[in-house]
Amino acid sequence: MRDVTPGGAGLETLRAVADGSPLRLAGGWRGQVEASQEALAAALRTGAPLYGVNTGFGKLAQTRIADDALAELQLNLLRSHAAGVGKKLAPRIVRLVLALKALSLARGASGVRPAVIEALLLLLNQDVLPIVPSRGSVGASGDLAPLAHLSLVLVGEGRALLRGVEVPAAEALRRIGLAPLSLGPKEGLALLNGTQVSTSIALDALFRARRLFSTALVAAAL
Repeated sequence: MRDVTPGGAGLETLRAVADGSPLRLAGGWRGQVEASQEALAAALRTGAPLYGVNTGFGKLAQTRIADDALAELQLNLLRSHAAGVGKKLAPRIVRLVLALKALSLARGASGVRPAVIEALLLLLNQDVLPIVPSRGSVGASGDLAPLAHLSLVLVGEGRALLRGVEVPAAEALRRIGLAPLSLGPKEGLALLNGTQVSTSIALDALFRARRLFSTALVAAAL
């Protein structure tokens, strides 16, 4: 089990996570996250327009969303962006994505609840790895399509590898005792924004290159 503070994960820790090591957050991350979530709630109470929270997205930014539809807005965001194609990302890459997304949200700047971060870590540590297509991200405001596929598993949709066996997400959550999340305001947006997929692919390439270099040194020394 690796204990890591948000923002404090080094390369060796991330390599261990990719290889199967569990991850646990250390430090006062929960207080920071709760303060961020309360700041968002306070902003919503003012009635001011908040992009992607109580408004639509893109060209629909001027469209206000009713208070009783804020959760549906976030769920629809995940569903609409889960449009990836191509081969599945390797399990070790998905492990890195889960870890990096949890570490990013735990810094307390995204307005999500601690439950979202805890759910990401539970997937990682229980070896429930969302099925994520490898193609579909332009990496602009984030790896939107692949992160949508990853995040849908949190709400019980999509598919996942449960200890190496592909199953519906709802079954995987039931097997590990995790109820599907009901997303709060901004949580879908926070889950989709970020470059954790691109970063994880780059990290995996780095780890493989280091391993290859070490092997080459040994071979050359024989």
